[in-house]
Amino acid sequence: MSTVLATTHASWYASRAAGTAALALASASVGYGLLTAGRMLPRKLGGRRIVHEALSLATLVAIAVHGLVLLGDTYMNPSLADVLIPFASSYQRWWTSLGIVAGWTLVVLGLSYYVRARIGVARWRVMHRFTLLAWLAGIAHSLGEGTDAGKAWFVAMLAIAIAPALAMAVLRLAGRAPRGPGATPAPPAAPRRRVAA
Repeated sequence: MSTVLATTHASWYASRAAGTAALALASASVGYGLLTAGRMLPRKLGGRRIVHEALSLATLVAIAVHGLVLLGDTYMNPSLADVLIPFASSYQRWWTSLGIVAGWTLVVLGLSYYVRARIGVARWRVMHRFTLLAWLAGIAHSLGEGTDAGKAWFVAMLAIAIAPALAMAVLRLAGRAPRGPGATPAPPAAPRRRVAA
C-alpha cells in the first residue's frame, strides 16, 4: 500500500523537494550576490561571478522542476497552462499565481545577464534589483501554499536559508553594508564651502 502511494504521489514529492531546493538555492544566490555587490568579499577571492552564476542557474533548474513535474501528479492533474500562467489554476489561485510570477521573474532576470550588453549594463543593474522582490514573493508563496509550511523542520530550514540574505538586504537598503578587507574604500566627502553673507 505504501509503495502504491509513493508511486502515485511521486510527482508531488518531487515538486516539494524541488521547491525546497529552489528556495534554498535562491536564498544562497541572493545572499552571495549581495555580498559581491556590497564588496564584502575580498578582491583576491577569485571566481565570485562564477559562483553567483552557478547558484542562479541551479535555482532556475530547481524552479523548472518544481513546476513541470506537477504535470505528472494524478491528484491535482494540472494542465501546462495551470503550471505556467498566473491565475489559470483554481488551486489556491493567489498563492499559486504568486509563485508563478516569482518564478518567471527570476527566470527573466537570471537569463538577462547573458544579454546585458544589449540591454545596457546600467539598465541591467536596475532590472537586477527586482530579483530581491521576486525572491521575497517566492518565500511568500512557500509559506502561503507550501505543504510543509507549518512544519517545524520547514520553518527552521526557511529561517536558516533566508536570514543571512535578508539581513544583508536590510543592511544594503539602509546603506550600512559592511565592506570586506579587499574592498575599495569610499572616497572622502568633499568639504562644504562656506558662502559669504
